[in-house]
Amino acid sequence: MREWFGRRVRSGYERLLRREIEGVPTHVAVIQDGNRRYARQNGDDATEGHEHGAETTEQVLEWCQEFGVEELTLYTFSTENFDRPEDQLEALFDLIEGKLREFADADRVHENGVCIRALGDVDRLPERVRDAVDYAEGRTEGYDRFVLNIALAYGGRAELLSAASSVLDDVDDGSIAPDDIDVATVEERLYERPVRDVDLIIRTGGDERTSNFLPWYANGNEAAVFFCTPYWPEFRKVDFLRAIRTYEHRQESWRTARARRALALLRATGSAELDEARSVLDRFRDALPSNEREQLDVEEFDADDRAAD
Repeated sequence: MREWFGRRVRSGYERLLRREIEGVPTHVAVIQDGNRRYARQNGDDATEGHEHGAETTEQVLEWCQEFGVEELTLYTFSTENFDRPEDQLEALFDLIEGKLREFADADRVHENGVCIRALGDVDRLPERVRDAVDYAEGRTEGYDRFVLNIALAYGGRAELLSAASSVLDDVDDGSIAPDDIDVATVEERLYERPVRDVDLIIRTGGDERTSNFLPWYANGNEAAVFFCTPYWPEFRKVDFLRAIRTYEHRQESWRTARARRALALLRATGSAELDEARSVLDRFRDALPSNEREQLDVEEFDADDRAAD
C-alpha cells in the first residue's frame, strides 16, 4: 500500500513539474555517480551496480529525446578511474564494450537519428573497447538529430593541457601567430570533437562538485548545475524534471542579471554611443521585475521629453 501511494505521489509531482517547465536545455551533461554505493547498499558487487546504472542511462536518453534535448554527454569513465582494482576495471570495460555495441545496433538509436561519439583519451583504453567505439561511431556517424557523447578516459584538465600544448607547438613551428590565437583555436584541439556549450550539468549520488567535467564548455557558458542525492541507478524522471527546472531558474536569473548590468551601465554614463548596452537592455528588459520596468519606462519618457525640448 505504501509503495502504491508513493508511486501515485511521484506521478502527481511529475505532472506538476511538466506543467511548470516551458523550456529545456540544448545540451545536458551527466556525472553518473553512486553505482558502487548503490550496489553496497543492496548487498551486490560493484559490477551489478554499474549494470543497474546502465539501465538508468538508457532511460535518460529516452527522456532527453522526449523533452527535446539535442545533446547528452555521459561521464562514463574518467582518467582517475584507471586507479581502480584490475578486476573492477575489466568488468567496467566489458560493460562499456557491450553497451556501445548494443546502442549501436538498437532500433531506437537508428529510428531517432542518434549520433554516438566518444570523448576523451580513447587510445588509453583496451583494444576491445576501442573497437567498440569505432563500431558505434561508424554505425551512427551519418545521424544529426541527436548527439550522444560518451566521455571515456576523460579528464577536463588533461583536455585543456593537451589543447594548450598543441597551440604552443604550432606557435613554435610558425604555423600560427600568437595574435591569431582565439576561442576557435583552442576548441578545435579539444579531443577533436565539436561539442555544444553545456547548459545543464546533473550529478547524482550526493556529492556537490563537478569533478573536472567539460570545464571549457560548462564554465564558459555559466551552465546550471543540479546536484541530487539518489544514486545513479535510483535516478528517476521526476529528478530529471527537477534538474530542467533548475536550468530554467538559472536562465531567468541570468537574463535578469544581464538586463540590470546593461541598465546600470547606461545610467552611469548616459552616453549615446553605448549601443551594445542598449541592445542588451532591449533584449532582456522583460526579465526585469515589473517595478524596475516601470521605473525604466519613466526614465525613458523623461529622456524623450528632454530631447524634445
